[in-house]
Amino acid sequence: MPYLSPEEEQAIIEPRPTADFVETPYIKRITRRALNYLKVGMPVHLRGPTGTGKTTLALHVASKIGRPAVLLHGDEEYKTSDLVGGEHGYRYRYLRDNFISSVLKVEQDMYKRWVDNRLTLACKHGFTMVYDEFTRSKPEANNVLLSILQEKVMDLPPQRTGEEAHYLKVHPKFSAIFTSNPEEYAGTHKAQDALRDRMVTMDLDYFDRKTEVAITQAKSGLAKEDCGKIVDVVRGLRRKNPCEFPPTVRSAIVLAKALAVNKGKVSASDSVFKGLAQDILVSQTTRSPWSSKRKEIEELVEGLIKRFC
Repeated sequence: MPYLSPEEEQAIIEPRPTADFVETPYIKRITRRALNYLKVGMPVHLRGPTGTGKTTLALHVASKIGRPAVLLHGDEEYKTSDLVGGEHGYRYRYLRDNFISSVLKVEQDMYKRWVDNRLTLACKHGFTMVYDEFTRSKPEANNVLLSILQEKVMDLPPQRTGEEAHYLKVHPKFSAIFTSNPEEYAGTHKAQDALRDRMVTMDLDYFDRKTEVAITQAKSGLAKEDCGKIVDVVRGLRRKNPCEFPPTVRSAIVLAKALAVNKGKVSASDSVFKGLAQDILVSQTTRSPWSSKRKEIEELVEGLIKRFC
């Protein structure tokens, strides 16, 4: 680990899987593919709808690289300086030299203080950059990434007034992992073709049943059989897809946790379970209480409960 200032140390993370992280064959296959691309120097872009575990997978892959990481979250308000760094505050220097008693020499200097932001830290020290939902940032803010990913140099602005711009050679161990929702999602920008061309995009779908059951069990503590029934209800709702928002594994986790707290049973005859399922699955798949799809979804949830529970 290179020497870092206290501010720089706060900007990095040591990615490691959480205690309840589930690594099924599905997860292992994606991880292995991503690591193989990163080993040959290609940035990886995990793209998929909400609930496909993009951020968790990105951090998991980063943990396998074994290097410190920096985590960035795409933001509409980002400018290039939010990625690279800029002048923040002032540094004041005062020197009093009285080595010879008859001579007093005083020097004072005050200048703006340059602070590296996370992207610069990663490029300088060879850390892994995880840029989550990068298409939420405006394309012009991400332009600095073009030379970093292709020419392996970073164009830095002047650090002090009067200085010229200069370049930073990107550390050979620098790696980049991006995540994004599809471009038709609200709040996203279209990524530059030049940027997409510099990365390998892995399109993710919803987890397979085995993985969703394992995740729901790990997060809720319910029995595997009960988690399987809950996941089947959620997957059945997703397949029929009258929903404005298809339910994800998060819906299964929330339902399982709520059921454990309320001491209900995964059964078509349990009123607690049926009430929780309606509350959670209907609210998470519709835009408003007045949705034209609400009645259809309520009936579908009831039918799926009778079928699987």
